[in-house]
This record gives sequence, structure tokens and C-alpha cells, in this order.
Amino acid sequence: MTDIANAPKAATTKKPGLKERYALMTRGLDWETTYQPMEEVFPYATYEGIKIHDWDKWEDPFRLTMDAYWKYQAEKEQKLYAIMDAFAQNNGHLGLTDARYLNSLKLFLTGVSPLEYMAHRGFAHVGRQLPGVGARVACQMQSLDELRHAQTQIHSMSNYNKLYDGFHSWRHMHDRVWYLSVPKSFFDDAITAGPFEYMIAIGFSFEYVLTNLLFVPFISGAAYNGDMGAMAFGFSAQSDESRHMTLGLEAIKFMLEQDPDNLPIVQHWIDKWFWRGYRVLTLVAMMLDYMLPKKVMSWKEAWEIYAEENGGALFQDLARYGIRPPLGWQQACDDKEHLSAQAWSTFYQYQGAAPFHTWMPSAEEMDWQSEKYPDSFDEYYRPRFEHWAEQEAAGNRFYNGTLPMLCQVCQI
Repeated sequence: MTDIANAPKAATTKKPGLKERYALMTRGLDWETTYQPMEEVFPYATYEGIKIHDWDKWEDPFRLTMDAYWKYQAEKEQKLYAIMDAFAQNNGHLGLTDARYLNSLKLFLTGVSPLEYMAHRGFAHVGRQLPGVGARVACQMQSLDELRHAQTQIHSMSNYNKLYDGFHSWRHMHDRVWYLSVPKSFFDDAITAGPFEYMIAIGFSFEYVLTNLLFVPFISGAAYNGDMGAMAFGFSAQSDESRHMTLGLEAIKFMLEQDPDNLPIVQHWIDKWFWRGYRVLTLVAMMLDYMLPKKVMSWKEAWEIYAEENGGALFQDLARYGIRPPLGWQQACDDKEHLSAQAWSTFYQYQGAAPFHTWMPSAEEMDWQSEKYPDSFDEYYRPRFEHWAEQEAAGNRFYNGTLPMLCQVCQI
């Protein structure tokens, strides 16, 4: 008879923790090629002059593995589409504060959603070009994120396409409409750069500078104006953006820690791509201050919170590596008083060359602008807007008869 108490116990395998699982997925999976030299397998790894000595130093603070990724995203998709379906089935579009709000979605669909798809393509390409496994896994997941963002935005706004004009041919417009050359050229230049520059262009400029100012204040404005569909896809995407911003910062710190010769190259890219991303934000400034019927915050307030405070803290953190604030930073901070009003003035004049409507603010809306911009609106913009409003009321709405021009530096 076997003594059960003394019988050998089956070995139990301890479940690996998050750190161990991440290490299993990103360490020891690569090898030195023999049929072809590594320089030819990864030709862009040294193309830009960036020196990497140890790819195992790459660390993803989220330590996200693919099995966890699919689980989290599936849960988010289920909740997101439940909200979108309920909004559509209950004729949620009738609860919008004002039909003018739809123009901001037309601008979003033509100016932002195509960029999400371009980011998907870019990260798929960059993930192939980086020799480090950890960086490649992170790029693969961000590529999937960006594809998901493009799809959920299109699905959400397709409901409006059934009911309202102007939501068609958004991809066609992206390649041809004059002001959309600004976001289009941003991504065209980014995806044709080398892999390390792309990581800064998108991970830093697009994710850290642009998306916080877009997906937090504007999407909050969408909810405030009764658009639960846009609110759902915006906040669902924002939970991914925290990882994307972290990936961009990890890429910057990783390059700076690998070799001191990388510092001037990285600084040049930060200077360049901050300004490129900031010019794309002109569209967001206009959407916040003029295209939302019910305002949630001004562009100036959004810039002070998400750029000056958050960005200032970032540059203080990077100062220990020798990084300074980008060229054009102070100019961008000074522009917060004028950017949205100047952009709206331009688009009002060129209504005939834009796929959405523009209008002059009401008296109450101008008072709101005066309150938010006490140092600039009444002096520079109220007289012009009141004159244009009077002309429009008299049947002489002002249209600029020339072709719109885009400065190579200021763009819009």
C-alpha cells in the first residue's frame, strides 16, 4: 500500500510574472545572420548615423506582451462598438447641440483619420528595419493600434455619412485639397525618413505633441456637444496613446543612452519635428475655438495645459541627457494668442475651397473669445469679424478670389 503522505509531489511550475513574460517575448529571439551580413539584412540601422551598442537595453515600461495585448484590445472593442451601435440605433445624431458641429468631424475625417492609417504603415515598415526584438515588438503593436484607430474613426463617422452630405471621398480629398497638404506632407516626410527619425517624428511629435491636444480637449468637446460616437472612439484611442507616447520617449532616451554621438542628431530631429507637428495643430486650434458650438476650453488653455506644462516637464527630464527645448518652442507659446483666430480668418475667406462650412461667430461667441483672449481678440480680430458679419448679413459675404497659398515655414 502506497503511503499517500510520503508520495512524491508533482512539480509545480511557477507562473511567470509580467517582467519575466516580457523578457521571454523580447529576449533571446534574435540571432546573427550567416547567409547574409547583418548590415544588408538591416540596411537602415546605421543609415542615419545613430549608434546602438546593446539592443537588450531597450525596455518597454508597459512590458506588454502579445497575448495581453489582444485581451485588452478585445475588451475595449466590445465596449466601443456597444456605444457606437447604441448611438446609431437611437438616432443620437438628433441630440447634437448644433448642426455646425458636423463640420468639425468632416475636418477630422479628412485631416486626422488618414494619418492614423499612415502611422499603421509606417510602424509596420520601421518594425522590420530595427535590429532589436523589443523595439520590433513595440512597433508591431503600435502598427496594429493605428490601424484600429483609423477603422474605429471611420466606422463611427460612417453613421453620419448615411444622413448628411460631405462625409464622402475623404481619402480622395486628403491627397488633393490644399490645406490637407499640411498633415499629408507631415506623414509623407516621416515615413520616407529613416527608422530612428520616424520614431521621433511620430513617437514624439505626433503622439506627444499632437494627440494630447487632439484626443483630450477636442474629444471632450465632442462629448459636450452630444456626439457619443466620437467620444467613444476618442477615449478608446487615448488609452493606447499613453503607450505610444511612452514608446516615443523610450526611443529618445534609448538613443541618447547608447552613444554620446547620437545627441546632436536627436536634437536636430526634435527641433525639426516639433515645428512640423505644431503646424498640423493649427487645424486643432481652429476646431476647438470656432467649430465646436458648445466650447469646452480654448486653444490657449489647452496649449498651456498639454504643451507648456506637460512639454515643459518633458524637456526638464531630457535636460540631463543634454536635450534643450526645440527651436520654435517659444514662438509656438507666443502664437497661442493668435493661432486659432488667424486660421479661422483664412478658412472663412476660402470657404469655396474647403469641404466644410465656415461662419462668423455670434455676438455671444465673440464675447467668449474676448474672455479667453483678453490680450488679442478685441484688438486684432473682433473688428474684422464684425465687419465680415455685417457684410454677410447684407448679402455680401466675403470670399477671397485668389488661390490659397501655403508658406513653407508657417504652412496654414
